[in-house]
Amino acid sequence: MAGAAVLRALRTPVGILGRFPYPMECVLTPASRVLYPPWRTSTVRTLQLCSALCAGHNKWSKVKHIKGPKDDARGRMFMKFGMMIKIAVKEGGSNPDMNVNLAHIMEQCRSKNMPKAAVEAAIKSVEKAKPASQHMFEARGPGGCLLLIEVLTDNNSRTYHELKRLLNKNRGMLSDGARHNFNRRGVVMVPGQNISTERALELAIEAEAEDVQETEDEEEQPLLQFICDMAEVRKVRASLEELGMQITSAGLEFVPRALSSLDQDQLDAASTLIEALNDCPDVVRVWDNIQADS
Repeated sequence: MAGAAVLRALRTPVGILGRFPYPMECVLTPASRVLYPPWRTSTVRTLQLCSALCAGHNKWSKVKHIKGPKDDARGRMFMKFGMMIKIAVKEGGSNPDMNVNLAHIMEQCRSKNMPKAAVEAAIKSVEKAKPASQHMFEARGPGGCLLLIEVLTDNNSRTYHELKRLLNKNRGMLSDGARHNFNRRGVVMVPGQNISTERALELAIEAEAEDVQETEDEEEQPLLQFICDMAEVRKVRASLEELGMQITSAGLEFVPRALSSLDQDQLDAASTLIEALNDCPDVVRVWDNIQADS
């Protein structure tokens, strides 16, 4: 295990980049708004434990993640999981042993008590369903925040006009270029209760994760998300389990390279917009680069 001196050295940033670095390094910003080092491919990694939350941000963590199984949201949650399964099958096949993304989505379905029959039906329906196409729409929201909107649709024109309507109604707009502010990464989530900053960094080093962030689930319970290369999700997950960590979820996500700071009014508007987008039947997931002002 790395000693305290090594941890201090690893936590020291090598340099400070601008808000939108280029090319595709990923920069994660804590509540203090200090930008952290980019992803690195060398054997020496600079790790920073940074909070994705600050004052007023609890509400945001509930909006951006799939909500818990409340009575009025349960059906919609299962529908979204079904869409995620279909996309995973289209991308990597129907065998979860060979398709890591599908395996992780199925695990999330089990954790949310989605019936096994519904999961199996979603997998089988890919071959029988009407031809549907997957798209990623790029948009700007209140305060200039960036959004990626993943959709699965059998009518591109209908979906395009509906998203445009929802964005225009809620202080947003379609905007090319947002995708360049995100990297697709592997993300492994574990409960964060009673884990100190030093211990979180030690876990990231021992599991060979590229970074670790603090966040919260929809019930405001602390979580640690360990970020890694897409091909390393299973390895990092297995390492964390060997270290005694309980895995909450694991999969592929779009991680912002830089965060956009919003005040409370902008945060409320962004919350309304993303809720409206998530209510659209064709929308699978919405990613953002939002940070609340402290």
